[in-house]
Amino acid sequence: MSISLNPQAVIYAKRLIRDGNIKNDEGHWSEHNPNTEEENAFLEEHEIEEYGNWHLGIDTSKGENTKGRFKYPYGDFKSVHRDGLIAVKERAAQQGCTDIENAADQLLKALEENA
Repeated sequence: MSISLNPQAVIYAKRLIRDGNIKNDEGHWSEHNPNTEEENAFLEEHEIEEYGNWHLGIDTSKGENTKGRFKYPYGDFKSVHRDGLIAVKERAAQQGCTDIENAADQLLKALEENA
């Protein structure tokens, strides 16, 4: 499988959670997940590596400097979202990405402890 865990994003999410940059929301991730316009606006001001920090998965079959390389978003470029981590965990489980599923679960537990 060409999608693997993005360890840099896990480190980044842990730091955000530790610093209290969290949203303990219970809505649907589709309500909070950044849309294409918001992603493009973020990339106008930030490097692709920073964009990647907001995604727990990397698709190595995609070009290194493309948005398509990054999968499983968990936040809105400001905060880690509870519903984002739940969505990542569920989707990763459905797609057989156990390492991403486990990372999302650990981050979710850390978020809930800090909320």
